This record gives sequence, structure tokens and C-alpha cells, in this order.
Amino acid sequence: MPRQGSALAATPSHDGRSASQTTNDTDAGGFTISDLAREFGVTLRTLRFYESRGLLAPARSGLTRIYSGRDRARLTLILKGKQLGFTLVEIRAMLANEEGKDIKGKEPSASVGGLQLSRSQIAEQLELLRSQRVEIEAAIAELETTLARLDA
Repeated sequence: MPRQGSALAATPSHDGRSASQTTNDTDAGGFTISDLAREFGVTLRTLRFYESRGLLAPARSGLTRIYSGRDRARLTLILKGKQLGFTLVEIRAMLANEEGKDIKGKEPSASVGGLQLSRSQIAEQLELLRSQRVEIEAAIAELETTLARLDA
């Protein structure tokens, strides 16, 4: 089923904290929305949006959101899924499948950046991204031609 999607998305950028610091943060009560936004290079609005869509479920302390290590790991997978061009609906389904793993009767899958993807998901996404690349290359060529005309 064809769909529009952006192959470009924010990718996690790590702030240099060591694994022991991350573990200590989680043990000490988790991460604030600002911590995650800064670490992953996303906006506060993005994190709130993911929460509103059921992708993240931070605990609350008054009005403060407290993200767990699980939320942080899910955010990593969400951003990887977006980078690979999947929709949030598809990512939500992948996360749900991960949590309720029933391996019997499923087609073989492979981990791509932590996301378990089936052969058909990988093939379908490759086809979509390749078609988007063709469209992008055509748009670039047209704009380059127009710019060259203007510069002449």
C-alpha cells in the first residue's frame, strides 16, 4: 500500500554520557523531557507528540514527565524507524510486536538498528525509499536546471 513518508528524520545524537551515568540516571528516577530532547536532538513538542500517540508513557511527578530507561530505549527505536522512513503507525505496531513477541509462525526477521523487521517489511520499505529517491532526484534536476537558467 503506497504511502507518503519522509526518509529524513532526526537521529539520536549522544551527549557523551557513559553507560554508568545513564544507568545511574535511570536508578535515580529517570530522565526529564529536557534530558531526552537534548540527548536525541529532538524538540519537547516531538516528545509530547510521541506521548500523545501512545509511543512513550512517562510517569508523572506533578506536572513533570519522568521518562524511564524503557522510554529512552523506545525513543531510540522510534527515531530509528523514522530515519528508515516508517510511519508512526508502523513504528507503534513494531514496538507492540516486540513487547508481545510470539515467534511461532512468523516470517524470519532481522534487527535493523534495534528494530525487528520482517523480510517483507524490509523489501517494502526499500521499494518506497527507492521511489522517493527517484522523485527527489527529478526535483533536484529540475531545480538545478531552473537555477542555471537564472544564473545565465
